[in-house]
Order: sequence, then structure tokens, then C-alpha cells
Amino acid sequence: MKSLKYLMSSISLVVLSFLAIAQSSAQIVWLDELDLSSATQGYGTPRKNKTVDGKTMTIAGKTFERGFGTHATSQLTIILNGNAKSFSAMVGIDDEVKGQKPAAEFVVIGDGKRLWSSGIMQVGDEAKLCKVNLVGIKRLELVVTDGGNGDYYDHVNWAGAKFEAIRGNTFKTYNPIASTPYILTPKPAAFPKFTGAKVFGVRPGSPFQHRVTATGERPLNFAAVNLPKGLKMDAKTGLITGMLTQKGTYLVTLKAKNAKGMAERKFKITCGDRIALTPPMGWNSWNCFAHEVSADKIKRAADAMVKSGLINHGWTYINIDDFWQNNRDSKNPDLQGKFRDDAGNIITNKRFPDMKGLADYVHNLGLKIGLYSSPGPWTCGGCAGSYGYEKNDAESYAKWGFDYLKYDWCSYGNVIDGLPDHDPYKVSSLSYKGGEKLNTAIKPFQMMGDYLRAQPRDIVFSLCQYGMSDVWKWGDAVYGSAWRTTNDITDTWASVKSIALAQDQAAPYAKPGNWNDPDMLVVGQVGWGNPHPSKLKPDEQYLHISLWSMFAAPLLIGCDMEKLDDFTLNLLTNDEVIEINQDPLGKQGVCLQTIGDLRIYVKALEDGGKAIGFCNFGTEPVDMNYADFVKLGLKGHFTVRDLWRQKQISTVDTKTSKIKLKVPAHGVLLYKFSNTQRY
Repeated sequence: MKSLKYLMSSISLVVLSFLAIAQSSAQIVWLDELDLSSATQGYGTPRKNKTVDGKTMTIAGKTFERGFGTHATSQLTIILNGNAKSFSAMVGIDDEVKGQKPAAEFVVIGDGKRLWSSGIMQVGDEAKLCKVNLVGIKRLELVVTDGGNGDYYDHVNWAGAKFEAIRGNTFKTYNPIASTPYILTPKPAAFPKFTGAKVFGVRPGSPFQHRVTATGERPLNFAAVNLPKGLKMDAKTGLITGMLTQKGTYLVTLKAKNAKGMAERKFKITCGDRIALTPPMGWNSWNCFAHEVSADKIKRAADAMVKSGLINHGWTYINIDDFWQNNRDSKNPDLQGKFRDDAGNIITNKRFPDMKGLADYVHNLGLKIGLYSSPGPWTCGGCAGSYGYEKNDAESYAKWGFDYLKYDWCSYGNVIDGLPDHDPYKVSSLSYKGGEKLNTAIKPFQMMGDYLRAQPRDIVFSLCQYGMSDVWKWGDAVYGSAWRTTNDITDTWASVKSIALAQDQAAPYAKPGNWNDPDMLVVGQVGWGNPHPSKLKPDEQYLHISLWSMFAAPLLIGCDMEKLDDFTLNLLTNDEVIEINQDPLGKQGVCLQTIGDLRIYVKALEDGGKAIGFCNFGTEPVDMNYADFVKLGLKGHFTVRDLWRQKQISTVDTKTSKIKLKVPAHGVLLYKFSNTQRY
């Protein structure tokens, strides 16, 4: 009996010894010792031991020397492989955004299950202790959501973040979204093929300018049969110019011929009250040059659109954003000077010495040109706005020869109710939806719309007021051609995803001449004055272009067109994808089915077919056989074409068939279903 007790005692001592050894061998691994560059976030870059703005981390007055500074919406994935005992951190919103109204929630996910969450936190809240048991966990995700009010100023910290490791630092951070670019679109064939819009709208008495575009071996010769009186075509360039004085619809046959053959296309010209009968396609200076824009950079952008061949795929507008006017605060002498002359006419800054000459330069390339202003006294960047001088400005734009105006709400909020000049949080939370409040929201756009309408040339009117007051319901009444449905986009997955998922509400209001605008394209070299390759992964960029095309959105390139790489050029020159955007029916695609993280968008087309985007918003690939065609409004026999790869992939009988879907994480399959037989 004594021997048994002695044996049990010995075993207990051994077990305790092993436990003591295990405890003593556990190591602390600080989160900042790992590679944080794989994190995705809504703004800026991941920071070690600093805030997203590069400052010391401070939460409710308490400073922290170590940690991970990021910006909602944020996600960092860490592969643990069961080698961690626990994770701990003090979390909160950094004091550097005091005076704003950020909100965020910190979430810890282990092997797909939520292990801990902070609840919604505000700036000034004391840091919360996050402590999570990780025994057996193989994959950890540190997530910060935007708290439900958008991600502006959500500067968040995982302060003092550390692991208790079982076997030392064997952890690796990981981004589940593929990073290697790959090109899907084949190069255009040598024989001619028409691209761009199939319909064009002009008002009677307005100068007519439309460039017919086509791919194919150069030189190409163009011709137009039944071109109405008053118009002429340049056979070498395809540029149609002139003027129509009477309302009417004209059906024209276009021809393009080269050494390899000839192509024909039907083209409809509508002379009436509506312009922009297909979504505008072009380029805007802001996402690339921001406040450093100049006339020279605009000319170079126009030259690049021609030299790169983008012009042959329907890209048309070269739009100058903010900072062509003089600025109230800038210390740069190029931006200083009088805002207006004695007659109240706007004065351009020294970087733009000759606006008419600049417009003529762009027009002579076969392109069009756009401009930017605000209904308030100041633009978002503090340059002179149009408040009180709307008539003068509309007349100046027409006199200079501009074709497009982006009109940005900004400081108008300060005029009407004391809001700051441009506070994105407050702009996005404004609600002018009834009675006098709605009239207040409409008034400045109605005024400028009326003045633009009175000009002797067509000027596309783009309303930029971030979707407040359900602008899609009244934008047409103020002669708007397009209107923003969202806050500003950034080149992050969080931004593109949140904007994309919010577009369905406005879809019924999209039609020829009226387009919902989810903001500019964030592919290529972007950076708002600090250029860098887009932070979107390749599959995210395919999804971005696909959805904006499905949304019948204005397509405005935001990158430096002098630095286009092959991948970006591939994204911007797939004519079958562009054709979905430019479809004359003008319907906006909407989500008709959701299967987990897979959302299926459907867009009706003029020829009776449907464009269908199988969009994977999740972090795992989707691999499935799909047969639920009735939910997509499909009935009958269809041919199915992969638009990015430009090839037929199958035929479908919607009663009996299935199609194989393999959709990458954050990626898309964009197909066109063409009906071959109806039941």
C-alpha cells in the first residue's frame, strides 16, 4: 500500500515537473515582431508601434510603446498552427482623432469562430483589455469594423499586443487573397472591330463631337452611311463633328476598313433633351495628382490616353478636379492670387494660364475635357467655389469649351447650417429628405443645372454630394447626368466592398442620361499626390471593374496614365466588359441571390441577354456547381460567354443544366448569358 502511494506521489511530481517546464518554456511573442504588411485596412499602411499617422499610440490619455496601429476596416490574419496559448492587447481608438466622430469594433476570430469582441468603441473611451485563449487554434484573425457609421477617422490601435507561445515564434502573418497579377483579356485581333458607345445624345444647336472607336490594325478608314445633314466624319480618325438643329433620331451605319477586312455597326444619334446616353468614360486628376494638378499634367494625361490606345476603346473625358483655381490658404505662389475679376469671373491659378487653349488641345486629340467646382464659396481643397457666381461660372465653362462639370457639395454645408467646409462624416450623415430640408439639398444643384442648360454647348453635369438626400430620386430634375451615391473611394478592399454592397438601393433610377456614380476607379498608380500601385489585389481589381461595369457607372480612371502597366491596361481595354457598361438599355445590375459570401449580380441587356457577375466577397474560394437559374430570371437555352477571357464556355438548359463555378477569394466570374431558345 505504501509502495502504491509512493508511486502515485512520484507520478504527480513528474507531471508537475512537466507542467512547470512547459510553463517556463512558454514565450512572449509581440505582435509587432511579425510582418504586419499583409494586413488590409481602410486607409494608410499598417504601422508597428505607431498610429496609422505615425505617432505614439495614445488611448484616452494613456500612451503605449508597442502595438499595431491601423485603420478600420482592418484585418490581419496570423497562422498559429496550434502553437499559441493566448493573445492579449489593450484596444481602442487613438486620441489623434479627437474632435471627430469615429466608431469601431475590435473582433478576434479563431478558426472561423468569434472568440472575443469589444463592442462599439468611441474616441475617448478607455482602452479595453482583450484576452483570448488560443489553445488549439490554427488561424487567427484580428479584425476591426467601422462601427456602422463609415470608416472616416477610425484610427485604431491593438496596443501592447502579444502572444503567449508554446514553441517560440513560429507564427506567420498571411493574406488569403492572391497577390500575383495575371492577364485574362486576349489582345485585339488585327481585323477591325467597333468599340465604345452604340448611341449618342446631343441637344439641338450644341456643337457635336463624338469619336467613333475601333480596334484593329492601323491605318483604319472610317465611313458613316446616312449621317444626318449638319454632321461630317473624319475618315482617318472617326471623329464626327458639326451641329444638328432639329430634334430627331437618326440611324447611321458605321464602317471601319483596314488591310485585314471591314466591320459594320449600327449607331443611333438622338438629338433631343438628353445627353450622356451611356455612362461617361474617361479620366480624373484627383486620385493621381490631387492638389499638384497642372495644365501640363492634363495635356500629358490626354496624350497618354491616345498613345496607350485607351482612346480606341471608348475612353473620352479628361477631367480636371480641384486646384485649378486660386486657393485661400496655400503658401505656394502658384496658387495665390485674386479669386475673381471685377466682373465676377473666376480667375485660374498660374498653373492653368489658358483654359480655352487647354480645352482646344484636348479636343484636337479627339477627346473631351471636364472641370470641377463647388456650390459653396470654397472647394474641398480651399480653392474658390461658385457660390454667388453660378451664372458667371457656367458661362465661363462654356466659353472655354468644357464638356463636363463635377460639382462637389463641400462648403455649401457651411453656408446653410454652419457645418465645417468638408467633414466627410457629417456630409455622409446629413439627411435632407423632406419639405424645406429637401429643397435645401436640391437648391444649389438646381441653380447650376439651370445655368448649364442655358449654355450653347452640352456639359455633362455630375452631382457630387455623397448620396445624401437620396439624390438618385431627384438628380434628373436638376438636369444631372450622374450623381455620387457614396463617400470618396480609396484603393482598399474595405472601401470597394462597402461601396459595392450599397449600390442596389439606387438601381431603379439608373437609365440613359442618368447614372449612379460609386466614385472613380482605383486601379493602376494612384495615391492622391503620393503615387503607389493600387492596394487592391489583382482579383479585387477584376471584381472592381466588373461590378462598376455591371452598375452602369461612370468609368473614370484615377491613375497616372503615363505609368500604365500591362495588367492595368488589360483591365481597362476589355471591350466585352466595357460593352456591358455601355449597353444602350441603361439598366443597372443588382444582386438577385446570395449564397454565403457569393453574391450574384444580374444586368439586363438591350439584346435580350443578361450579364451575370458571380462575386466572391469572402476570403475563401468558392467551388460549386450552380443550377438555380430561375432566381436569376433565366429561362430557356443559353450560350454562356466568359467576358474577361472572351470565350464561350458552355451552353445551358436552365431546366437541367449546371455550370461549374470556381470563384477566387475577393474575385469574380463575369459571364454573358445569350438566349438561343425560349420555352
